[in-house]
Amino acid sequence: MAAPKSILLRFESKNGQFRLTVNPLEQFPALLSKILDNLPNDVDSRTLTLSNKPHGGEERLLNSLKGVTIERVGLKHGDKLYIKYKEQPQINGHSAVAASTPSQPHNSSNRLNGLPVPPPENIPISPVPQASPATTIKNPWEVVQQSPLDDRLDKKDGKIPRPQDQKMCRHGPKGMCDYCMPLEPYSAKYLDEKKIKHLSFHSHLRKINSATNKPELKSSYMPPLSEPYYRVKSDCPSGHPQWPEGICTKCQPSAITLQPQPFRMVDHVEFASPSLIETLLNFWRLGGAQRIGYLYGRLEEYAEVPLGVKAVVEAIYEPPQIDEIDGCTLRDWENEKEVDEIARMCGLQRIGVIFTDLLDAGNGDGSVVCKRHIDSYYLSSLEVVFSARLQAQSPKPTKWSDTGRFGSNFVTCVVSGDEEGGISISAFQVSNSAVEMVRADIIEPSADPSVMLVQSDEEDASGKRMRYIPEVFYRRINEYGASVQENAKPSFPVEYLYVTLTHGFPKESMQMFNTSDFPVENREAIGEGQELRTVAKKLGVSRERIDGQKSVSSIADFHLLCFIHGMGVLSKEEESLLCHVARSHDIAEGFQLLESPGWATLLAILQESGERPPKRPSPAHFHAERPGHLDSSEQLAKRFKGASLK
Repeated sequence: MAAPKSILLRFESKNGQFRLTVNPLEQFPALLSKILDNLPNDVDSRTLTLSNKPHGGEERLLNSLKGVTIERVGLKHGDKLYIKYKEQPQINGHSAVAASTPSQPHNSSNRLNGLPVPPPENIPISPVPQASPATTIKNPWEVVQQSPLDDRLDKKDGKIPRPQDQKMCRHGPKGMCDYCMPLEPYSAKYLDEKKIKHLSFHSHLRKINSATNKPELKSSYMPPLSEPYYRVKSDCPSGHPQWPEGICTKCQPSAITLQPQPFRMVDHVEFASPSLIETLLNFWRLGGAQRIGYLYGRLEEYAEVPLGVKAVVEAIYEPPQIDEIDGCTLRDWENEKEVDEIARMCGLQRIGVIFTDLLDAGNGDGSVVCKRHIDSYYLSSLEVVFSARLQAQSPKPTKWSDTGRFGSNFVTCVVSGDEEGGISISAFQVSNSAVEMVRADIIEPSADPSVMLVQSDEEDASGKRMRYIPEVFYRRINEYGASVQENAKPSFPVEYLYVTLTHGFPKESMQMFNTSDFPVENREAIGEGQELRTVAKKLGVSRERIDGQKSVSSIADFHLLCFIHGMGVLSKEEESLLCHVARSHDIAEGFQLLESPGWATLLAILQESGERPPKRPSPAHFHAERPGHLDSSEQLAKRFKGASLK
């Protein structure tokens, strides 16, 4: 595809006008140096704003437009933008250029050596979320790239067919009436009959879109989805100082009323094989400590729920961690991007996290203690915050949202004991409101796992509020059966922050990685390690021979692929071919891999450091096994009979 042609943009400030030739695919922060070259030297770049009108237009801080391209906002050749800024304060005749954060207020009353002291920066989630809900996308249905699965589900009508009612229908086989017409995918009656607790995402989308956009009114189209935003707006148009120096009704968040989320982004979690769970449980069985792993798989249609989506798990990768009896602590994961790249070449992506919470019952029959039940909790407050952070890092792109994203397809699975003493799996997703409340630093985990704490407004030494916490309410059924609204401070039940998912295994296993005898990574605590000789044994390589057919049939192991990638022997093309063979199990392409130079180098390395052949039996052992021969002691005496020590 040819590169887009450069366009000319006009800029106007209080110092005059100038023009810049830019690339439509260039991001706005990249224009900062070009714009500053045409402005005075005392311009504070942190206060540089762009607007489409000289007065009363939509103003945006240039630093808040990270990741937004010029083409994305709909700018064309010759369009004009208006620039506003503030000058740097003059101190002793010199401009104060302080190495401070972009959120530092310039008129702060707290000063050190004449310079304003920035407020403490609190970034609870990485990557940094969007600075303001106003960073919307113009015509997101034209620029946002959805997943192929979402595009297929968008084209389906989702109607639920019904057979002809023999009692109520009075028409012929080609007719239709209210008793046999197809139902909408969000029909409450159908969901109650099938015991489906939550709407699927696309069913929820059809429901709210039918109420937001009505073709018969011939009105302009509006994206039906909008992400919640519970933080103070940093680009308030009222003109007052930024928070915490000033706040108004336009930039402060509204009160929050928590309700159970009626829909879920993923409806079902399917594990490709029970061996995935058994491998994870083996660590607990051998070491007695808990274990956590990331789920790698793909998203597919789920026919059991109207317009449903299921997450198919093909592999579980266990990152570096410190495991204890009552939990896990994640360590720095240095090869995280490399593992994600291997999964991408296999047609997979990171779709969730799974961890164990097991305690042996002490009966000697393998039973475990049931800690999660209706009278305690199913997902603790600490686990809700952990899942919310992971979901915030994996947003779902969609063209039906004004910001181009909505929710996340990331799932959380817990392996714990059930009421019968067995080991069971539970699947959850944190609600969109919970993710935003964690982003805004409104809630924090409690020592009681069944409740979540609402944080208090934080104040600095001068008494100014540094954290704005809006009012939080939730509705519950009281002892008289009435629905009442309660204040969520200081705590509220954690059940308002997550939705449950179903899980299971396929009837016929079609697992992508059908060999699972290679050691799992980061298990040195129980004496398991990944070594070259283990790879050689797995691929059928010894000092005497190389079994090429076994090498091809044994590479369908995700942990083995990650280890081979870490060796750095194969090229990018050879790694792509390796992952394709592991995914498709194609013997023809497997022999093509055997002929590649990188694979030949890998086998040569393994042959030098691989399995040693068994030692040949000694002559004494050989003769001792034959009848009529002397034993080993007599044979040794005869060997030294003619020897001399002189």
